[in-house]
Amino acid sequence: MYDYLRVAACVPKVKIGDPSFNIGYIREQAQKAAADGAQILLFPELCVSAYSCADLFFQYSLQDACRQAVGSLASFSKKIPAVLIVGAPVRLGNHLYNCAIVLHGGKIHGIVPKTYIPNYGEYYEARWFAPACSCKEKEMDPSYFLLSQEEAIPFGTDLLFQAYGATFGVEICEDLWAPLPPSTLAALGGAELILNLSASNETIGKREYRHSLLSHQSAAAICGYCYASAGWGESSTDLIFGGYTGMFENGVCLAENTKGICDGDYTVCDFDLEKLRADRQKRNTYHANPQTAAPSFRKIFLSDRESASDGSLYPVEKLPFVPANKNDRLSRCLSIFEMQAMGLLRRCEVVGYRPVIGVSGGLDSTLALLVCAFAMKKAGKPMSEITALTLPCFGTTGRTHGNAVALMEKLGVSSLEIDIKEACTLHCRDIDHPQDAFDVTYENIQARERTQVLMDYACKIGGFVVGTGDLSELALGWCTYNADHMSMYGVNASIPKTLIRWMIESVMEHELFPQADEVLRDILATPISPELLPPDEKGQISQQTEELIGPYALHDFFLYYMLRFGFSPDKIYSLAVRAFAEDFSPKTILHWEKVFYRRFFSQQLKRSCLPDGVKVGSVALSPRGDWRMPSDASAHLWLEILNDMDA
Repeated sequence: MYDYLRVAACVPKVKIGDPSFNIGYIREQAQKAAADGAQILLFPELCVSAYSCADLFFQYSLQDACRQAVGSLASFSKKIPAVLIVGAPVRLGNHLYNCAIVLHGGKIHGIVPKTYIPNYGEYYEARWFAPACSCKEKEMDPSYFLLSQEEAIPFGTDLLFQAYGATFGVEICEDLWAPLPPSTLAALGGAELILNLSASNETIGKREYRHSLLSHQSAAAICGYCYASAGWGESSTDLIFGGYTGMFENGVCLAENTKGICDGDYTVCDFDLEKLRADRQKRNTYHANPQTAAPSFRKIFLSDRESASDGSLYPVEKLPFVPANKNDRLSRCLSIFEMQAMGLLRRCEVVGYRPVIGVSGGLDSTLALLVCAFAMKKAGKPMSEITALTLPCFGTTGRTHGNAVALMEKLGVSSLEIDIKEACTLHCRDIDHPQDAFDVTYENIQARERTQVLMDYACKIGGFVVGTGDLSELALGWCTYNADHMSMYGVNASIPKTLIRWMIESVMEHELFPQADEVLRDILATPISPELLPPDEKGQISQQTEELIGPYALHDFFLYYMLRFGFSPDKIYSLAVRAFAEDFSPKTILHWEKVFYRRFFSQQLKRSCLPDGVKVGSVALSPRGDWRMPSDASAHLWLEILNDMDA
């Protein structure tokens, strides 16, 4: 469902040179992993014989025991629905090959020999095994494995396999370390998942290097990458093997064995094939690669059943824009903050160092002012180059006004207060709008007056207006057209609301403006509000944004998966239900998702004429870059899917 594929990377216990024992443990692990819903089961390199048999590989007794064991595993594969990939030595002609063997439904469907045979350092594989290029045969007789299957067994590195709605390729250990891994060609040939049978020994720093290599290859090939390495049961004469397993998807580690040196265990997780397909569709350079055009592959069908995994093992973060790990978050936020500041600094070099900004005491304008201050610090300019205006009106509360004034003072910027209540009152009178009619017109009058003052004041002093609106507001159209929607440079244009809070905390954590920490803490504790309606009887904020348009955590979640991967509304809903199980009911999530789609489609006209603003992440809404959409597009299709779920 939703194109999830469940895969297990298994590390069986082995005895060196004892295939009978080894396949017994392989069967045991396979049954357990299959019971966990795994549809593809990967085992390590040469796991049928053990990897570290050395010159015993030349013994016909061991070779014969291995082919009998593989035949036995083929028969066993009838008993479980999953596909098995195991490693074994295979004799063909006058050569012995280090092979991956693909079994399913009682048959051997293909054998892939190792392409690159290491013969350096601690590795002596060329002593026993021939490289794949030395073989001219394309098929094997199944009788070699004592099987009665009628069709010959495909043999070669040009094999791709299709099962459970996925296409996968196979490579073996050292193949990944080559400058042009076979997995790169397999991915260009259509493989969405690469399975690597490995026997990688442990040395200091190797786990970190291996992790980096797997992450990089899965990203370069835009694929899922599953890795299973030989375990502790291998010979320790000169080496130790750690039983590492890892699952990577387009550069992201989904799951890995972090237990240290071990065996007799397996790692199981879901891959999201739809994510990979979405990125391959978008990345046109992925297919435009004539220098390394993929060779012709033989595609072997193992099962025409679609994936039945529910994706429950796929990791889902409720805040996809915000790294969960604190150190990662602080590093990410500081990098983004620098990108914002340097983008603004470049604009300052062109139009002059006189940024003008409206400061409300809310999150967005606070971050934008901090960016301005950091840009001036980078440029070696005085903070007085920044002109910050506070523009109180009908909805302004003492708390936000006080925080705005205090922040400007702490940063040492040039500040000015212009009360716009009188101007807005006159405008209400001019257009014959009752001043006690607290509707959208009433709110927009204030927003447009603020922008008019900012623009005119910037003109007066030869400056330019820095916008404060964020990505989440642009997605929902939560901005007044040609008011806070408009500026001369939008520093927050690609920063979602859920990240802005952490951006400000990161500024405090890195002590960039320690003199402002106290006021910043109170700004972070203030409810999000446009402050366009009068305060309540206690002088507190009466208009809270998330009560009106919904939780930003949900909207940012919807936005991320819609834009980044093009997921359907029902899939996004299923992910949100999992991610926010402790926060919102499914009914609440569905309600706000409908609000999101209605607003996202109806508010495109505002996004079609945005001011410049630097892109900092993988999701952005600039009409000149990431998002081009007709302003009159219909949301009917997307809402119909959600309405069907509500029925």
